[in-house]
Amino acid sequence: MAGAPNRLRIAIGSDHAGFALKERLKQELVRLGHAIEDVGTHAAEPPVDYPDYCFPVAERVGDGRVDRGVVLGGSGIGEAIAANKVPGVRAAVVTSDETARLTRMHNDSNVLALGGRTHAHDDAARWMAIWLETPFEGGRHVPRLRKIHDYETSHSYKR
Repeated sequence: MAGAPNRLRIAIGSDHAGFALKERLKQELVRLGHAIEDVGTHAAEPPVDYPDYCFPVAERVGDGRVDRGVVLGGSGIGEAIAANKVPGVRAAVVTSDETARLTRMHNDSNVLALGGRTHAHDDAARWMAIWLETPFEGGRHVPRLRKIHDYETSHSYKR
């Protein structure tokens, strides 16, 4: 892998199921030279509801306080669903080197979702490093992301 990109500001959060992986990934982020904002949880004891930590991560990405976010839980799936409710967020569950690359290259994802119960922590750390260093390709992908953005901004579902 090439070296890490410029120093990024990264918010990270997890529920109890993702806590151990969060602690491992924080070490990797420090090693790579990134600035970290840990929004919690700060212990592995359940129960902890993942939206309580995913929303703050996603909000920081959505409003520009940080460059990227990482959300962690048992599988990463619920965490991605929660993060994607925040305008401007493109959260993706990553399960391989290739999905880590593609979600950045084609989707310009800005929040990474990973599962502490579904993947080896060393694999997750490698996928995060790939995700951090992979640039967005632009080109043919830009109009697609524009369509998503336009839909998001024009469809406000208030109940």
